[in-house]
Amino acid sequence: MALQPLAEGIRAGLTGKTFDGSLKFDCGDDGVIVLADGDASMENRDTDCTIRISTENLKKLLTGKLNPMTGVMMGKLKISGDMGVAMKLGKLIS
Repeated sequence: MALQPLAEGIRAGLTGKTFDGSLKFDCGDDGVIVLADGDASMENRDTDCTIRISTENLKKLLTGKLNPMTGVMMGKLKISGDMGVAMKLGKLIS
């Protein structure tokens, strides 16, 4: 599955960092990556915030090639739920 390496990369990036709340990257038919409890898993569950994004754009977001605000304005990602949690993500991946 294309998301497995991304989930492992996010999990490694979380080491030594804290992330309050829970967030889900919903990549449609490719699956989901859920950030919660200091871990990244591919098990779907309810979260505080959901970001709907293609797998390709998720890769760009995580590597810094897609600015989150630009992505929202261009419709490349859609955020629902707690915007405060989504804002924390920016600090986590920067």
